Amino acid sequence: MALSAAEGAGTNQSGFNTPGQGRGLLEVFRWRYLLRLLVRKETSTRYRNSVLGWVWSYVRPAAQFIIFYLVMGVFLQMARGIENFAMYLFSGIIVINFFSEGFSNATRSLVDNAHLVRKIYMPRELFPVAAVIVSFVHFLPQAAVLLVVALIFGWLPLPMYLGAAILGILIVGLAATGLGLFFGSLNVAFRDAQNFVELILMVAVWASPVLYSWQMVASQVPEWLMWIYQVNPLTAGVELFHLAFWDPVTAGAHSLPDNFWTTVWIATAITVAGVLIGQWVFRKIEPRFAQDL
Repeated sequence: MALSAAEGAGTNQSGFNTPGQGRGLLEVFRWRYLLRLLVRKETSTRYRNSVLGWVWSYVRPAAQFIIFYLVMGVFLQMARGIENFAMYLFSGIIVINFFSEGFSNATRSLVDNAHLVRKIYMPRELFPVAAVIVSFVHFLPQAAVLLVVALIFGWLPLPMYLGAAILGILIVGLAATGLGLFFGSLNVAFRDAQNFVELILMVAVWASPVLYSWQMVASQVPEWLMWIYQVNPLTAGVELFHLAFWDPVTAGAHSLPDNFWTTVWIATAITVAGVLIGQWVFRKIEPRFAQDL
């Protein structure tokens, strides 16, 4: 009698989950309290024992801006070909910085938190997602500087401009998340993945119109290659930020390609597909995380 009851209890497992198996990124929303703790930990410890603290969030983009402006704007005279080149340059740099930091940190997130991955069960997607959110937090001071400068130049917070900026950040943030899931899971077993990511980031700043205009690319490459260039999520994100902040303060100087919005929506679809692929690869490799770490 007792054996039959035990067998019956053993067959009814509807209320249980297989250990180590969750619902992927959907679990991140259920564990949002832990996500907040991870984000708070990363943001509070990043500049611990630092004299300048959060000032470093301004130092790096400022140094990049000065170097690129001097080399590209002054020495190579790009400032003569692009009106209000300083605003053009800075609005692109902060987008690339957000992507670079989010992608890089998400790739290292599992290895950096190996002690938690080995000892505690939680959705492992929390780590790369938290890394991208922390990068967004560090992006906000740079965006605030851009916003202040834009307001000084006469920028107005019209819905079209705000919508373009939000869409650009969503595209770039999702791109960093998808790639972070993909390379973050590979990095657990193969540390070479981290070196490969550094190569991607080195190319990223040149693969989107941050230091130059899209017209320069269009004049040098065939149409089919220009399409590939435009559907790059980074290109879409940077151009949306140019549309949001640079164009309104340069008297409509931003000439968009005829197929601009078509390529933006294609880039958005590519980004969403990248997140799904990254999640799929992550889930395939996840059972090996504890032993590989």
